[in-house]
Amino acid sequence: MSAARTMLVLAHSAKADAVRSARQAIGRLVKAGITVRVLDTEAAELGCDEVVVVPDGPDAARGVELVIVLGGDGTLLRAAEIARPAGTPLLGVNLGHVGFLAEAEPDSLDYAIEQIISRQYSVETRMAVDITARRNGTELARTWALNEATVEKVARERMVDLIIEVDGRPLSRWVGDGVVCATPTGSTAYAFSAGGPVVWPEVEALLVVPIAAHALFAPPLVVSPRSVVAVELASDTASDAVMWCDGRRRVDLPPGARVEVRRGSQSVLLARVQMPGADGPGGPFTDRLVAKFGLPVEGWRGRAGKENAGGHA
Repeated sequence: MSAARTMLVLAHSAKADAVRSARQAIGRLVKAGITVRVLDTEAAELGCDEVVVVPDGPDAARGVELVIVLGGDGTLLRAAEIARPAGTPLLGVNLGHVGFLAEAEPDSLDYAIEQIISRQYSVETRMAVDITARRNGTELARTWALNEATVEKVARERMVDLIIEVDGRPLSRWVGDGVVCATPTGSTAYAFSAGGPVVWPEVEALLVVPIAAHALFAPPLVVSPRSVVAVELASDTASDAVMWCDGRRRVDLPPGARVEVRRGSQSVLLARVQMPGADGPGGPFTDRLVAKFGLPVEGWRGRAGKENAGGHA
């Protein structure tokens, strides 16, 4: 006799399409004999029968097989705060804009749910970062991020004066709008908008990307995942700064504050399903880039085309 299965369904309850999709997913899962949990903060909007309502928090995902998330990347980042402590994989259905973290699009929801029901999914491990903020030895915050930690200016009319350190050695001093310290998963988020490189998710590295820096040396940097990157707000500056983690958790930073970013002690797990027509689970990351950004690939002939033309494979 197979063990009972339980899923947590989390949605962007302020979006009507997310609520409709969540109800659809819940109905399919319950019909398949799977126990479905929903958060008490979303239960009224979802309005589903035969679900288990649980308090919003890390315990909501304990003992759960998957957290199914319906919304954009912001909703999935919120869900990661619940799923990560429990070590539960996330599977996202994109109802936002770009949706790099999501696995499925709305038109493939039924297919994705069927794959979940039949256990036809794999799990990827995504590197996170741990972040500590201090000033004069006093801890201001200790948190984490899946995409990035940023140190940014507060006032629009003022820049921040930052000193960058890698592995205990000073690297440079940048005056500008701030700096992004990102994971490979976050390379297609804020770091990308700031001019950083796109890094394939299976690559383990830390990214340091300045935001509008006024400096001769201010390129995007890719450093070892074993490195510790520190960002110090110059003590002689008149400007305060703010640290954002995944755009969700804010910490105010006074002059002289120091932020340390290192590889996370715990990863985030993302579930992938075999989508129709894909060569691998969810399709290659290259295909995602092409689809999400509408990249021009007309004229590509591929390996078969080269072989037919007499070229080398």
